Amino acid sequence: MAQARLLVDLPEGPWVGEVSREFPDARIEVLTALPGDGAGFALVQLTADDIDSLLDAIAAHETIAEVSVMAVDDGVATVQIEAHAPLLMIAAQRAGVPIEMPVEIENGVARIDVTGSHERVAEFGRMLRAVGAEFDVVYVQQRLNPGGSLTDRQREVLFEAVERGYYDVPRTCTLTEVAEHVGIAKSTCSEVLQRVERTIVREFVDDLPRHPIEFDEADAAE
Repeated sequence: MAQARLLVDLPEGPWVGEVSREFPDARIEVLTALPGDGAGFALVQLTADDIDSLLDAIAAHETIAEVSVMAVDDGVATVQIEAHAPLLMIAAQRAGVPIEMPVEIENGVARIDVTGSHERVAEFGRMLRAVGAEFDVVYVQQRLNPGGSLTDRQREVLFEAVERGYYDVPRTCTLTEVAEHVGIAKSTCSEVLQRVERTIVREFVDDLPRHPIEFDEADAAE
């Protein structure tokens, strides 16, 4: 699995790009979002010095179908929004990769975190361009969970072996000592650790990409 963070320069059209540029000091945070039939629904937190003007600008935007104010307090408002043309969600839906929430937008730029297969993350980048959004890549990294399928007993033996120095170079603990501390036979301890090592190595290798994710060089953030 790949985890990527993109800074997306939102195109003209959708409310979130245009309104956030109109209020560059405001922070728009999408807490949850759901694509609908031709529209998108989102729970959004707004932070601004002039929160009333920001709310008025959102409500007046041509892509907004409905705005419901849930709470307002000292420059912070929580609103539920129904909007047409939710481009970020459309791009994510077409690529088959979920956008991790919250999404923060300031001055027309959205910080987007996505996690998925390398192919789907790369496709998300292509879908963003297809809807007119350019972006910079902050990072792309592996999201690994080696050992996620180990049993409790295997974890116990592995932790004991690591803590006592069995995997140090040079070793500061023998297999016999690990077995004695755990309370099992040396042969059993050896078999458990061999299974652990095989499981972790296979999970690690299976999660590595055969090919790196390819974004255009111009997309890499300096």
